[in-house]
Amino acid sequence: MCSEYYDKLEINRNATDADIKKAYRRLSLKFHPSSNKEPESAEKFYQLGEAYDVLSDPRKKATYDKFGVEGLKGGIPYEFGSGGAWSTKYVYHGNPDKTFRQFFGSDNPFADFYTNDIPLLLGGLLPEEVKTQDPPIERDLHLSLDDLFHGCTKKIKISRRVMNDDGYTSGIKDKILSIDVKPGWKEGTKVIFSKEGDQGPNKIPADIVFIVRQKTHPQFKRQNNDLIYKAQISLAMALTGCSVNVETLDGRLLNIPINDIVHFTYQKVVTGEGMPLSQNPSQRGNLILIFGIQFPERLSPDRKDLIKQALLFKN
Repeated sequence: MCSEYYDKLEINRNATDADIKKAYRRLSLKFHPSSNKEPESAEKFYQLGEAYDVLSDPRKKATYDKFGVEGLKGGIPYEFGSGGAWSTKYVYHGNPDKTFRQFFGSDNPFADFYTNDIPLLLGGLLPEEVKTQDPPIERDLHLSLDDLFHGCTKKIKISRRVMNDDGYTSGIKDKILSIDVKPGWKEGTKVIFSKEGDQGPNKIPADIVFIVRQKTHPQFKRQNNDLIYKAQISLAMALTGCSVNVETLDGRLLNIPINDIVHFTYQKVVTGEGMPLSQNPSQRGNLILIFGIQFPERLSPDRKDLIKQALLFKN
């Protein structure tokens, strides 16, 4: 049974959130180094800060109650949406004065206290604790090139901790987040859901951020707003001209004539057949054709002579 943090605050495992606050209030004032000069007070004050940091946070407390210090500080598996992950390993920030200031809401908490064995605030009331927001939770959103060309709606289920009406207890609930993907979005586009992370009595929920990651397409490569298509043609086609058929992402078949001599750095640009522009989907980037030239593996002597004769021309 995990009792280390409860023992530090001199409470039992059934203590309520109010009991935890009351215990920390009493003991932190008693062992604060500025009011207690005993050699062990600094270490005791540090231990109180860490114990309160864990037991005052519903998620940390639940992890500690079930898995102990090893599970809390070593990480445990948990569900987020449709993918599994490990919880963040808990590390106390190491500044018990920070914990003390956040609890009392003052850089100089003793300015408002009487100096007796168990100091109390003037008037017997505690100021509100300072709420801090957790860092953003980032998740990849994998989309196909077709999704980014046409636009679509993606619905993602998340599981998060939600505070109950009593303001102290909490539970895990699922929620569906809807993402309207706009035509032309690029790799790295961020979709932010404000304050949709875990709730807690003394914190602002983290933002959830989805980052667009583009899947590989078998036919096209994307370069900003342009699409690159590689056409395979023979040496004869490269020298004498040809036409290339390209099926677009919206299902049309383009027949593109190539009248120039095609060399290894040659590109054919087809204006307006690329990706939609996210700011103005009615406009589009370009389709850029690059070429792979297929050389014959062998030639007979007669064909070599014919090629030599064909290439021995005068301007």
